[in-house]
Amino acid sequence: MLKLFRLKLSMLFAGLTLVACGKGDRGGWPEKPRQIIDLTHTLEAGDPHWPGENYMPLRMDTLATIERHGVLSLAYYIPEHYGTHVDAPNHFVAGQIPVDEILLENLFAPMMVIDVFETASTNPDYVLEREDVARWENAHGTIPDGAVVFLNTGWAKRWKDPEAYRNADQSGVMHFPAYAPSAAQFLVEQRHVKAVGIDNLSIDPGTSKDFAVHKIINGAGVYALENVANLDKVPVRNAFVAVAPIKLKGGSGGQARVFAIVP
Repeated sequence: MLKLFRLKLSMLFAGLTLVACGKGDRGGWPEKPRQIIDLTHTLEAGDPHWPGENYMPLRMDTLATIERHGVLSLAYYIPEHYGTHVDAPNHFVAGQIPVDEILLENLFAPMMVIDVFETASTNPDYVLEREDVARWENAHGTIPDGAVVFLNTGWAKRWKDPEAYRNADQSGVMHFPAYAPSAAQFLVEQRHVKAVGIDNLSIDPGTSKDFAVHKIINGAGVYALENVANLDKVPVRNAFVAVAPIKLKGGSGGQARVFAIVP
C-alpha cells in the first residue's frame, strides 16, 4: 500500500510539473489540466472566531509604506486558531507534538469528503457517528489508510456572517455540527487517518463541554483542520489534499494554506 501511494504521489507531481511547463506529453495523464481548489478562507479582521475573553481577532498594523519609505511592510497579530488553521496534536493533549513537528509526509494525503450538508441544514447539533462513516464507505468505498477525512457541513456558506457561523443561542451556547467520539475513534484506530477536517469552528460540536473528539484525535498524534472552505467543490474521493501550516516553534496550531488537487 505504501509503495503504491508513493508511486501515485510521484506520478501526481510529475503530471503537475508537465502541466506547469506546458508540455503536450503528460506521461499518461489526461490532456485536461488538473483542478486545484483553494480550501482556505482569506484572513480578515472581521472573520468568525472562537468566543473568549482573551481571544482577540486579527489585527494589522502598517510598519512602512511605499509612499513614505519606498517599501510596503505590515505587522499582524493573530491567534493560532483563527481562520483556516491546523490544530496540532499538543492542542488538547500534553506531550504530543507541536505544529512545527508535524511530519511533511502527513501534510499531503488522499482526501475524503463526507457530505452532511442536508442533515446539518435542519439539525445544527448533528454529529457524525461511526454508523454514518460505515454508510459512507458502503456508498463510496473504504477510507484508505493515511487519508485526511473532511466533514462538509455547509457551514462555510456562513463565513461572512459571524453570528450565523457561531450560531449561539440566548445562553451563549453555540450550535454547529461536527464529529462524534465514535467516528473519531474509528477514524484514528481503524483507518489510521493523518488528519480530520471540518468547515466550521471545531471538530467537536458547538454544544460540547468536554471536547472529547479533540482529545481522541490529538491523543492519537493526529492533527485537525478547522474553518476549511470550498469542500462542496471537491469530489467525495479521488482527490489529494496539501496542507501548509505555519512552522511556529512549539505552537499548538496555526494558520494554514490548504488546497485540493483533483486529477
